[in-house]
Amino acid sequence: MSPEALAEVIAQTITELVESGKAGSLAQEAIPEAASINVARPKDRSHGDWATNVAMQLARKAGVQPRQLANALAEGLQSAQGISSVEVAGPGFINIVLDSASAAAVVDTVLEQGDAFGHNDHLGGHTLNLEFVSANPTGPIHIGGTRWAAVGDSMARILQANGAEVVREYYFNDHGEQIDRFAKSLVAAAHHEQVPADGYKGAYIDEIAARVIDEAKADGVDALALPRVRDEQGDEGASEQREEFRKRAVPMMFAEIQDSMKEFRVDFDVWFHENSLYESGEVERAINELREQGDIFEKDGATWFASTKYGDDKDRVIIKSDGHAAYIAGDIAYYLNKRRRADHPCDVAIYMLGADHHGYIGRMMAVCAAFGDTPEVNMQILIGQMVNVMKDGKAVRMSKRAGNVVTIDDLLEAIGVDASRYSLARTDYHQSVDIDLNLLASHTNENPVYYVQYAHARSCNVDRNAEQAGIRIADADLSLLDTPADGEVLAALAMYPNVLQMAGDHRAPHRIAHYLEDLASAYHKWYNAERVVPMELTDPESRLKGEERDALSVAKNPETPRAAARLKLNDAVQHVIAGGLKLLGVSAPDKM
Repeated sequence: MSPEALAEVIAQTITELVESGKAGSLAQEAIPEAASINVARPKDRSHGDWATNVAMQLARKAGVQPRQLANALAEGLQSAQGISSVEVAGPGFINIVLDSASAAAVVDTVLEQGDAFGHNDHLGGHTLNLEFVSANPTGPIHIGGTRWAAVGDSMARILQANGAEVVREYYFNDHGEQIDRFAKSLVAAAHHEQVPADGYKGAYIDEIAARVIDEAKADGVDALALPRVRDEQGDEGASEQREEFRKRAVPMMFAEIQDSMKEFRVDFDVWFHENSLYESGEVERAINELREQGDIFEKDGATWFASTKYGDDKDRVIIKSDGHAAYIAGDIAYYLNKRRRADHPCDVAIYMLGADHHGYIGRMMAVCAAFGDTPEVNMQILIGQMVNVMKDGKAVRMSKRAGNVVTIDDLLEAIGVDASRYSLARTDYHQSVDIDLNLLASHTNENPVYYVQYAHARSCNVDRNAEQAGIRIADADLSLLDTPADGEVLAALAMYPNVLQMAGDHRAPHRIAHYLEDLASAYHKWYNAERVVPMELTDPESRLKGEERDALSVAKNPETPRAAARLKLNDAVQHVIAGGLKLLGVSAPDKM
């Protein structure tokens, strides 16, 4: 019985107590929904399989002491099918022990559903637009963007497992000053000049500049011979040459970013170009819509959005006095595009942004409210913190290609896709994280991704050994999964559906990783304590007497129904680990 199923039993028992007048003055409308009843694993396993504090929560509404209500509830639960015993403890906690067959029922459920165990439809009917990474096309993806790639793609998979339709979206910032600086940097590198102080640096700039020259030459164009404009200070101005480098280099960086994402196992449904918002007139139309509802005003030669009407700390310039659009102009049009586009308009627009964008939240929520939507509901902004890459106890800062940063390609070269994705997704993105390259390259239990993957590989090896020994799951008697080690694994399996739902609701992929590590820990301990394939007792063990020898015999030399039951338990763990790793975009090897 899962904790969710047990919560249903508890809710039904409360209903029966109210109907029979045994729940004090508790009213029918005060009976909690099963989903709101807390059913947790006791820290002290001797207290039972599961515990609930629901009597303490309802006692005041019932007008009775918590223990009085708990005793009545315990008496009702005692007769419920699948419950072996119930005990009231402390001020009103209810500790519940399931019978072994009921506890083990989760095994059959897992085997029936396979890797999809725990998937649900509670977010069904909702379309979520998930925008993540969204780096400028001016260089390789750095380690911060790499974290968002791992977290964002895992989050999308988890939301889909909870029934949502998810649109994965990459937003190319290909309009504005950063693209001009990129083109200036390339022109300078092509002429072997010093890159502008505000430009982009690194060996990749020289590489891209050389590729532009070669590509243009192949098309019959001498890029370096095209007219070039320099002002009195020597700064690069708009010219045919700068435009030639821009129009060829930006697609090259697009292609590099797309290749990096593919190698990182991240697929996007939409590659959205900021520049399209201006070319299509969407920016102008969005501003006019705000103007018509009285949210636009002119001051000091600029056009302003009256965002303070919607909770922002100050009004925002959207068209500067020089006629150029501020960044927020595109942001306004982009939000409307997500909500109103013809294909898969979203109910919820989720933006995943870096730590330097915290001040961005207020103005964007004002945009949301200005168009009649609900901030934090229709628009959600997630802020991720910094990533530090460590090796030999020291920070790794230099990239051979990109200068004073670490890129996605650097990380993949050092530790591979599995370790990279897992390590970046397993930490709450609200917190900064240190990535230890030495640890993640090691094959030790201290390496979390190895620890989880090894549990899966170990379970596959158990299958191979069981097949050779002729053990078949058809011979299983799940009621024989009655040892403490069996119970720990069964409880861990039963908790997975709730973990998956919470990971989706709280936008928290790290909960899946932490769960997998807990399940792997329970499994490794179970593997060391119990046997699926019978093993002959050794001579020293044969000197054990009575109960000690009987217990050891059950563990290491189980009868056929018990061995087959353990094989089913082994396979259930295998499915859940494989399914959880898949949600994180990490492979589940059958050998290591």
